Amino acid sequence: MTMTENQPSIVDSDEFTVRRTITIAAPIEKVWAAVTEAEHIAKWFGQRAVLDTVAVGAGGVFSFEGYGDVPVLIEELDPPRMIAYRWSNDDARGIQPAEVDTDHSTVFRFTLEARAGGTQLTVVETGFGTTSDPAFNLESHRGGWDSELDELVAYLESGS
Repeated sequence: MTMTENQPSIVDSDEFTVRRTITIAAPIEKVWAAVTEAEHIAKWFGQRAVLDTVAVGAGGVFSFEGYGDVPVLIEELDPPRMIAYRWSNDDARGIQPAEVDTDHSTVFRFTLEARAGGTQLTVVETGFGTTSDPAFNLESHRGGWDSELDELVAYLESGS
C-alpha cells in the first residue's frame, strides 16, 4: 500500500507563519483522535504526550527527543474541525520553560475537513516573531511539520 503523497510545508517570512495542507486516507473521526488524544499523539508526534483533558485552557506536555518536555496549552477547540495548541519555544539559552510562556510562544492550529476518500488537514503555526530566533525557528518548524505530518499519514494509513 502506498502512502498519500503530500506537498511540503510553506514558510511566510513576512507573516512569521508555517503552513502545510495534507490529505490523509482516513475518516475525519480517526484524524481528529490522532491530533487530540494523547495516546495517539505520542504515536506520531514526538515520543510522549500528556493532556489533562481536551478543553480550552487545558494543559499538557509533548516530549521530543533532543528537546525534552514542551509545555502545551489548548487555545481553541471546535470538534471535530479545529484544535489550536500554544507551545513555548525554547529561549536563547535553549532551555524549555516549565509552563507555556505566552509572550514567547507559537500557536499551531489543526483544521480538518472531510473529503471524499479521507480528510484534508491543514496546520498553520503562527507567532514566530515572538521567539528568540524567528528565522531559525521558522525553518526548524517547517522541517518539523514536514516530517511529523508525514508520520501522521503513515500512522493513520497503516491501519493503526
